[in-house]
Amino acid sequence: MLRIGLLIMTNIAVLAVAAIVMSVLGVGSMIDDTGLNLYNLLIFCFIFGMAGSFISLLISKRMAKWTTGAKVIKKPSNEMEKWLVEDVRRMAREAGVGMPEVAIFPAKQANAFATGWNKNKALVAVSAGMLERFTKEEISAVMGHELGHVANGDMVTLTLIQGVVNTFVLFFSRVIGYVVDRAIFKTQRGVGPGFYITVIIAQIALGILASAIVMWFSRKREFHADNAGAKLGSRKGMISALQRLKVESGLANEMPESLNAFGITRGKVSGFKALFMSHPPLDDRIRALQR
Repeated sequence: MLRIGLLIMTNIAVLAVAAIVMSVLGVGSMIDDTGLNLYNLLIFCFIFGMAGSFISLLISKRMAKWTTGAKVIKKPSNEMEKWLVEDVRRMAREAGVGMPEVAIFPAKQANAFATGWNKNKALVAVSAGMLERFTKEEISAVMGHELGHVANGDMVTLTLIQGVVNTFVLFFSRVIGYVVDRAIFKTQRGVGPGFYITVIIAQIALGILASAIVMWFSRKREFHADNAGAKLGSRKGMISALQRLKVESGLANEMPESLNAFGITRGKVSGFKALFMSHPPLDDRIRALQR
């Protein structure tokens, strides 16, 4: 119920902000007596396309804690937690970012993630399963990988890219819908059912293509984050961690889909689905580090 309520409130906020901004900019109807007003349509799509992405980024830390059950280490309760916090503090200093919140989330799968809109107030988290089975050298490299995402500003950059592709998906799906409605369904004034049907179909198709573009960028950033893990931790530890993750890749992924792009691994996928994966194959990442 809380999740549904949060989703509804987020959508209401987006609608309110869009309405206010469009009113201030003097943006009127997207379809008038002369036909489709491309300027108004583009403004409308830009506001909605970017707003959703940035609202998601701003609440990402809170959502990450809630959806994964991550508990921030405010006062270390054992030697492992004390070591983890101090190691992250050391690497954050070397990476030139503020000390992030360090958390542990209850998952048997070995994984970790980073999130947050501000690189000086980020969150890095590691699973209980990784703490149990990985060596300190491997964990250090993995947390260095996550700090690499933070230092490189990957969360903000990915949000910008997502917002831009959202804008074009919304824009072109409505242009296609208008053309089809006029040319095939012969609607003379306003828009008819053909417009809405075509918009839905075009938005799905363009959305799939847009997802492939965003995931391609995400895969490229993983190599940079691996490099950060090798520098802040150790190259040996980073390679060893990826090799261990490869062995465990058959385990079910327990992390929410929204956080996978900033996790250390996404699991094993091949074929057409590989185009929509946030992470490149582990073998490719290992070879890149070995070179």
